[in-house]
Amino acid sequence: MPAFSRFLRYFVVVARSGSLRRASEQLGVSPSAIDRQILNAEAQLGMPLFERLPGGLRLTAAGEVLMAAAGRWQKGLVEVCSQIEDLRGLNRGQVTLALTPAAPAALIAAAIATVQREHPGIAVSISHGDAAEARQRLIDGTVDLALLPDPHAYRDLAVRAWVACPVGVIMAPDHPLAGEAALRLSALEPWPLIMPEPPLAAAPAVLALATAQGIRLDRRCSADSAAMIVALVRQGAGIGLATRLEVADALANGQVQFVPLADPALRPPTLALCTSAARQVPHAATIVLAALEADLARWPGAAVPA
Repeated sequence: MPAFSRFLRYFVVVARSGSLRRASEQLGVSPSAIDRQILNAEAQLGMPLFERLPGGLRLTAAGEVLMAAAGRWQKGLVEVCSQIEDLRGLNRGQVTLALTPAAPAALIAAAIATVQREHPGIAVSISHGDAAEARQRLIDGTVDLALLPDPHAYRDLAVRAWVACPVGVIMAPDHPLAGEAALRLSALEPWPLIMPEPPLAAAPAVLALATAQGIRLDRRCSADSAAMIVALVRQGAGIGLATRLEVADALANGQVQFVPLADPALRPPTLALCTSAARQVPHAATIVLAALEADLARWPGAAVPA
């Protein structure tokens, strides 16, 4: 820890141990040197930080205030040291990334693998949740980056890149509809369907279209997981509805076929890579951000704001 934090270290250890002697043993510093630091601070503040009792030292009201601030100061010091290391080009640190069910695991994994090959000092922590939770964590600063559906209406977010996510029909490769170039939602009325549920990005778009056009769909199952929709389709439970991005991994493996819905009224949702508009992105997070932007840019319909 930097030298300018010496007094704070001495103060915290004395406060916790209640004794100059015990603090001296823990710190490896003479009791007189510790006491001198405390006395100098008390002189500057104009108030005692400790009561000197026969059995040891006890915090005064001013000392309690300083002790509470010490925890915040030490946490801030760690962040400052991390930022200074960033400026020195030491590419290491912890990056947190929030994902929603719309995010394709293969794309994310490829970007993270690239980062770890090129910057082994960067550790990435990935969490999953719904869009509202991921957005709030981004605003609170508990995550550095997030992949969110349709975030453009939020002024507290900075959109770094986005990709359109066409909604389509998921079916077995040998299904009678698998050879179609595109389908209308009304063409699915005769077929048993596996419907998407929130937080899947396709759910609100499909429901709005079916309601607006009075389409009667044969809803056999519903699921809030793209992996479950794929599994049900593969087991013959019906054909499913999802965005291409939500089932990208299964499409890459040839497990299912995707046929886009071509209804003019159907607006494809978007998936966006976001940061907080109010906070500077830490250096390590910018490296992960660049890798995700590069992989997302390879996807059809991707865009990066100017």
